[in-house]
Amino acid sequence: MRKYKNLFLGLLGVFALMTSCNNQGKSSSGGALGSNAADRVYVGPGEYDEFYAFFSGGYTGNLTVYGLPSGRMFKEIPVFSQFPTNGYGYSEETKPMLNTSFGFVPWDDSHHPDISQTNGELDGRWIFINGNNTPRIARIDLTTFETAEIIEVPNSAGNHSSSFITENTEYVVAGTRFAVPVPQRDMPIKDYKGNFKGALSFISVAPETGRMDIKFQLMMPGFNYDLSHPGRGKSHGWFFFTTYNTEEASTLLEVNASQNDKDFIAAVNWKKIEEYVNNGGGTMMPAEYAHNVYDDDTHMATSTMKKEVLTVDPTKVPGAVYFLPTPKSPHGCDVDPSGEYIVGNGKLSADLTVHSFTKMLAAIENEKFDGEAYGIPILKFEDVLAGVVSQPGLGPLHTEFDGKGNAYTTFFISSEVVKWKLGTWEVLDRQPSYYSVGHGMIPGGNSQKPFGKYFVSMNKITKDRYLPVGPEMEHSAQLYDISGDKMELLLDFPTHGEPHYAAAIPAEILMPKVKKIFKLSENKHPYAAITPNDTKLVRDGKVVHVYMSTIRSHFTPDNIEGIKVGDKVYFHVTNQEQDFDVPHGFAMIGATNAELLIAPGQTKTLLWEPKKVGVWPFYCTDFCSALHQEMQGYVRVSPANSDLELSWSLGED
Repeated sequence: MRKYKNLFLGLLGVFALMTSCNNQGKSSSGGALGSNAADRVYVGPGEYDEFYAFFSGGYTGNLTVYGLPSGRMFKEIPVFSQFPTNGYGYSEETKPMLNTSFGFVPWDDSHHPDISQTNGELDGRWIFINGNNTPRIARIDLTTFETAEIIEVPNSAGNHSSSFITENTEYVVAGTRFAVPVPQRDMPIKDYKGNFKGALSFISVAPETGRMDIKFQLMMPGFNYDLSHPGRGKSHGWFFFTTYNTEEASTLLEVNASQNDKDFIAAVNWKKIEEYVNNGGGTMMPAEYAHNVYDDDTHMATSTMKKEVLTVDPTKVPGAVYFLPTPKSPHGCDVDPSGEYIVGNGKLSADLTVHSFTKMLAAIENEKFDGEAYGIPILKFEDVLAGVVSQPGLGPLHTEFDGKGNAYTTFFISSEVVKWKLGTWEVLDRQPSYYSVGHGMIPGGNSQKPFGKYFVSMNKITKDRYLPVGPEMEHSAQLYDISGDKMELLLDFPTHGEPHYAAAIPAEILMPKVKKIFKLSENKHPYAAITPNDTKLVRDGKVVHVYMSTIRSHFTPDNIEGIKVGDKVYFHVTNQEQDFDVPHGFAMIGATNAELLIAPGQTKTLLWEPKKVGVWPFYCTDFCSALHQEMQGYVRVSPANSDLELSWSLGED
């Protein structure tokens, strides 16, 4: 214990030294980087970036879209959090997207995006991301850059080792960080060991539509499953998960979960388990979880509550799961493009451990086991070891690959990115990051075909890098050119929320797929006003439906009377524009939700419950024409006992 405490204090000292350094000699007119770097990240007016980069928003619950190499932010995509900018989670159509078995949950902690693949290469159809707090997986449609589907993950907590996908997007995988009782029940926390379970969920993805469904949950021992990656090429059909807290401690984990010299990487043969399940294996168990789907035709989301899930006991499928010993409290679990090397980044290890898939198969065939844990064989460390990168830095976290035989690992404590050679394990280069880098990303680095031009570090501390804005700063990303033998820092840019990971794809793959408008002729929303003849008001007791249209530069109707205090008024607003980048907004005074931002051809609904008698305005919130200010209207609200009939007008005094 004394040795561990001394190491920990020493690492803290290095961390304090690194994060207290000022960036000396820097000014707005130059500094450490010359004009050559500025030229290489400059994207001129009207020109496009080379890559789309999707950054997790961490505690924003969302996903942000940046261009590389410019570092310009293009969009924030609302996923797990309400978003007043466009009314996501506030409009009646999108509220169901945030439904869970716990009720309406309008926030989450988004961590790891992953882009869909075909034959191990990025195809740009969808991007998946996990909600860490209330376990969920979301699928974003990359034709609309909107969240298309969210599925809750039962029997899980801290949905961290996700949302990583297999080579043909057969599965998106969600591993639980926190082991929990399964099924959940009232029990003493001190009885954690041997009684809690760690669920690894394999969620199938329909090849044509992307629709998700939980195929099976593998009920593993109650360790913490931290991160994961699928096999590639020769190791396709396997998935690899880092574990920590194999001690199964339940308190003071910073000490008690760091006692074992080695934890594990769990190697899961999902092909074997899939065959077992397809032949009737596994046990259905009660489990309540929400499945939320948005329909682009109706422009509406629906939420379905599922009632059961198929579970699999790993000991019932011989040859499906093995443990690879890995020092020490490993965090990142990364597989190189060939599928041969599995890198385990032990946070408290002085070295980087690299396992060999070929040696793993040989050890399994020859039954070179070193005992078992809960019935799962433990392979001998020496028999699966490919090599060791010796003393590359302090606090290794994540590794990415450039497709040229090189690996790039981030080191949190020594605040640096280290380049090393696969096979020889030789350190080739190192560059500082400012400060305390977490994840790193190479475009396509999580696939068989990386686009090894840039490396992006996502840093946790930004002091000294930007103008101060009070105690709370945005996080920071840094762009490195890795096209040569040595890495070169080109750019700093702020990132929204706390990015944990990012995924990037060449713009030329994605741009042709992006939708610019919704066709009015395909709008199947039940309250859409496709033509002026569809505009109307309908009262049903105290519920009023307003079928409203909007086009530059007026609403139809623009004057409404006969609304009463206590009514529920649903404004169903259809944007009749069919021109790219002409959205319209709709805001109503006294509404207790948010505005709407309606894309061309789209219908969205705002609920308004008037509380006061009067004449109340509504208006367009998105500047759409020279007469934008004139785009407004009024609603007359009468007392609850008024006998004034419902009516509307346009162009009448």
